[in-house]
Amino acid sequence: MLEAAERLHYVPSALAQRFARRKSGNLGVILPLVPKVRLFSTYYFSEILSGVGEEAGRHGYDLLLMFRKPDEKREYAMLFRTQKVDALIVLGSRDEPDERQALAELWRDGYPFCLVNQRFDEEPFPAVDADHESGSFQVVRHLAGQGCRRIAFVNGPLVYSNSADRLAGYRRALEASGLPFDPKRIYAGNYSRKSGLELAASIADAMRRGEVDGIFAGNDRMAIGIMQGLREFGLEAGADYALAGCDDSEGARMTDPQLTTLSVPFDRMGKLAARRLLAADETTWDTPILKLPVELIVRASTERFGSSSTTD
Repeated sequence: MLEAAERLHYVPSALAQRFARRKSGNLGVILPLVPKVRLFSTYYFSEILSGVGEEAGRHGYDLLLMFRKPDEKREYAMLFRTQKVDALIVLGSRDEPDERQALAELWRDGYPFCLVNQRFDEEPFPAVDADHESGSFQVVRHLAGQGCRRIAFVNGPLVYSNSADRLAGYRRALEASGLPFDPKRIYAGNYSRKSGLELAASIADAMRRGEVDGIFAGNDRMAIGIMQGLREFGLEAGADYALAGCDDSEGARMTDPQLTTLSVPFDRMGKLAARRLLAADETTWDTPILKLPVELIVRASTERFGSSSTTD
């Protein structure tokens, strides 16, 4: 039989092999469906998906991308029951009752899944995350070291664990720097450039009253929106105030001045999440939650109160 197959140059059908093994050959990825947002052009998602895709290909898996509407019922377990996926990565997960219930069902029924950049500390859900709390602490300490004494924080929604982490790091850094926490200096954005742009007027008013001299934004998109918006009020980052973002996206290098930010290893996070699911026999995990370190990248936007050099 093998000799005949060799003579005929027979190649087994991947579909037939998967059917025989009752496997789909798909690594599923849940993505949030955000109206008017080009998801794949967003640095955060493109980097994570790049890492996931590279690792999935290394293990002979295809990616099955599935978009979830905000009000759509979470039926993650059904993807396994209908054999659409062999494992599942969830991006954009939010700390909400329906989400918790869907993830708890996956865990209870033993389906392989992993969260990326979101975690539930009191739950056993596996996750690959970054140390956002430590990163936020580094940024605010840097701003304080540059001479800032009234540091504002533009955060994202608290349904994301990284938003809560950054808020905790911000507060801890203020305390370590001997600076008071003032809730009036906390601004709520949604991680979009537009939300940063829309907050610029309020921040400009606070700056003119002498209430803000430095700003930390929870991601680069919001920071860029703030920079653009404050420019319309005649205020320049690196001259009139210090500004830092988070992600180290390509846009952070394209602003004028270039943006101080935190480098977050999104690509590696995606790779490790896929590896955790597809190469369980090759890797060991001491904890359900793996946190990766982040790195402060100092550029010209925080030179307002001191001298620093670009690390590029």
